Amino acid sequence: MSVEKIDTLVVGAGQAGVAMSEHLSRAGVPHLVLERGRIAERWRSGRWDSLVANGPAWHDRFPGLEFDMNPDVFVPKEGVADYFVAYAEKFDAPVRCGVEVTSVRRVPGQPGFRVETSEGTLEVRNVVAATGPFQRPAIPPIVPTAAGVLQIHSSDYRNPGQLPEGGVLVVGAGSSGVQIADELSRAGRQVTLSVGPHDRPPRAYRGRDFVWWLGVLGKWNAQSPAPGTEHVTIAVSGARGGETIDFRRLAAQGITLVGLTQACENEVLSFRSDLAANIARGDANYLSLLDEADAYIARNGLDLPEEPEARVFAAEPSCITDPILQLDLAKAGIATIIWATGFTSDYSWLEVDAFDENGRPKHQRGVSPEAGIYFLGLPWLSGRGSSFIWGVWHDAKHVADHILIQRQYLDYRPSGQGGEKADSRQEAAE
Repeated sequence: MSVEKIDTLVVGAGQAGVAMSEHLSRAGVPHLVLERGRIAERWRSGRWDSLVANGPAWHDRFPGLEFDMNPDVFVPKEGVADYFVAYAEKFDAPVRCGVEVTSVRRVPGQPGFRVETSEGTLEVRNVVAATGPFQRPAIPPIVPTAAGVLQIHSSDYRNPGQLPEGGVLVVGAGSSGVQIADELSRAGRQVTLSVGPHDRPPRAYRGRDFVWWLGVLGKWNAQSPAPGTEHVTIAVSGARGGETIDFRRLAAQGITLVGLTQACENEVLSFRSDLAANIARGDANYLSLLDEADAYIARNGLDLPEEPEARVFAAEPSCITDPILQLDLAKAGIATIIWATGFTSDYSWLEVDAFDENGRPKHQRGVSPEAGIYFLGLPWLSGRGSSFIWGVWHDAKHVADHILIQRQYLDYRPSGQGGEKADSRQEAAE
C-alpha cells in the first residue's frame, strides 16, 4: 500500500483544529486535518438539545468571521457547529471527515512520524493533537451498576423526554450540571443537585456581560490558575438569554441541593456536609467580581447604571441550613443519576514521549518537548482564555508560528552547499 506524505497532520476538526488549519494555511505550511466524525462533531452530538454557548456571539467567535445574528445572543449549539463549518469553507481547509487516527509513532532514524488511520498510513513531520479535553466521560465509581437506577454522563443527556419516569439526581454544579438540573426541574421533574466547590460569576453586571468584565479587568490574561483552583468548576449559563446561576433560586424552584457526593452503600448515597461552605465560596467569588467592577467604573469614570440589587441574596433555603447527608435512592424515587463530572483525556493513540507520569501532556503553550508533537485546545494551554473559542484561535497562532520557524531551520542550507542562508522571513521569525 502507498504511504501518503504530508508536512503537518492536525488530528481533530473542532474549534482547535479549524483554527490550527487557518494559521497553517496562512503560513504556507502543507497540512491535513483528520476528523473521525464531522467538523465540530462534539457540538452536534456530544451535547444536550437545548445547549447554547456560554458566551455571547460577539465574544465567542474567531476574528475572521462574525455570527450572522444579534451579537449579544447566545448561539444554539447547531449554530456554533455550522459556524465552524462555514469558517473552514472560508479558507478551503483541507479536512477529511470520517477518518480516525489509531496510532502515531516516531520513525526510527529519521525525522517525523508514521501515522496509522482507518483509511491508510501517513508519514508526517509534525502532529498537532487538537482533540481537546473532552474525550472520555469521567464517572466516579460511587454507585454500583446494580443499584437499580439509570446512570448516564452529561454528554449522553439530550432532553427530559429520554429519561425514565421518576426523580433525577444531577451530580456536579458546573455549567452543564446546573443547566441540566434547571431544565429538568422546569420540565416538572423532581431534581436533586449535588453541589461541590465552584466559582459563580455574574452573567452580567451594570450592563456588561461577565466576559467583558474579565477582559477589561485583565483576568483573561492570567497565565495559570491560582493555587487550589486548577479543577474548580464554573457555574455560568447562556440559557434563556443568559442568567446568573443562583443556587438559592434553584432551591426555591423546587430543586433539592446537597453537598458533594462521596459514597453509596446499600443504595443509600451519602454527601459531604460542605454544601453551605460551597455556596458561600461561590458567593464570595461572585461578590469579588462585583467589587472589582465597581472599582474599575469609579477609576475610569464610566457611566454605567448602578445595580445594588445584584448584591441582595434571598434567604437560605432549608436544604442549606439543614443539609441532607444521606439519600435512599428508592425511597426518594430517584430513577436516574446524571454525572456532570467532566472528562478525562485519551491520548492512547499518541505513542510518543510527550506525557508526564500521570498521562498529562507535557508542553509549553502547546509545544511539546517531543520534537514535532504539539497540543491544542486544552484548558490553560497558554492562559485563562484558552478554554474559549477566541482563545484557542490565538493559541493556534502561536503553535503555527513555532511549526513555521522549525520548517525554516530544517530547510536551511549553507550557501556553499547549494542553498541559501536564512532569508529575512526566518530572521524576523527568530
